[in-house]
Amino acid sequence: MSRIAAAVAALALLAPLPAAAHVGGDLGGLAAGLLHPLTGLDHLLAMVAVGLWAGQSGRPAVWLLPIVFPAVMAAAAAAGAAGLALPGVEVGIAASLAALGLLVALALRASPAVRAVAVGLFALVHGHAHGTELPDAAHPLLFGAGFVAATLLLHLVGIALGALPGTLAAKTVRLGGGAIAAVGAALLVGF
Repeated sequence: MSRIAAAVAALALLAPLPAAAHVGGDLGGLAAGLLHPLTGLDHLLAMVAVGLWAGQSGRPAVWLLPIVFPAVMAAAAAAGAAGLALPGVEVGIAASLAALGLLVALALRASPAVRAVAVGLFALVHGHAHGTELPDAAHPLLFGAGFVAATLLLHLVGIALGALPGTLAAKTVRLGGGAIAAVGAALLVGF
């Protein structure tokens, strides 16, 4: 079996998994917020993908995207915590994974404004999902600060990987983008 076929087969096993970063429940403070994005495959992959796309893109995207995403995510979280409804959040999260993965896989070049708008739209659904969990947190502001900090760290991991020099590194990053898109597609099939 080729490596690509093996990767696709492994990703297919994820198809029945729901988007997992949005579990609600009794959440704590800063430490819980820091850990939360690391415990859901959907959020983890989306944050790394934003960084990968930024790293592939160079300036100004390398600093613009990791600013836009957390800023919009935090605003959307506040809206979610305040009870503002946003329909289709889980489908939007899965679609954001598929789209971000494709953007990385294709190493799509776009203007900084188009990149910022795209990333901002993805941040809306991720932030809203987290915001609906904030009222359940023991310390909502600390939890929110933790998940924003973890998001920034995941963006930095993606940037570091996306900016690696060399043809092999670029191909590996693009293959990773394809894998992220496949996970997003698998999650969409579950809806």
